[in-house]
Amino acid sequence: MPPPGTFDLNLVAPCGIYCGTCRHYLAREKGRLAEKHLKHGCRGCRVRDKNCTWIRKICPPLRKKEREFCFACDNFPCENLRKLDERHVRKENVSPIENLLRIKEIGAEKWLEEQEQKWLCPECGGAFCSTDRECYDCGYRKGKVR
Repeated sequence: MPPPGTFDLNLVAPCGIYCGTCRHYLAREKGRLAEKHLKHGCRGCRVRDKNCTWIRKICPPLRKKEREFCFACDNFPCENLRKLDERHVRKENVSPIENLLRIKEIGAEKWLEEQEQKWLCPECGGAFCSTDRECYDCGYRKGKVR
């Protein structure tokens, strides 16, 4: 992971997801791919370009790099983004649509700073995974995501 306070746009997905809490990103960064039964892991949605997430694969403006974030689209929030939002709210208590509105309000760099603080492990200050609800540094597990 980049040092705290270092801006890395690769961790701010166009759809409003913070990649720094993703199990695929954290398992790769922390050397835990085999333990998490993952083959490759991820370095962030923007680095993966057209292979980032299902929404980018089916969104021509993002694929053609006509938009940096979904909130810049005339169809925001589109049906695909609503489905993604519903899934993330249900599984992780995180709303990509709300994240996008916040990014639009304060900018990606400040939003990333907020996310870095929000997702610190309460036990060790390490990297907390929103999917697995555990710290990938000390193993602390939390029943409900913040």
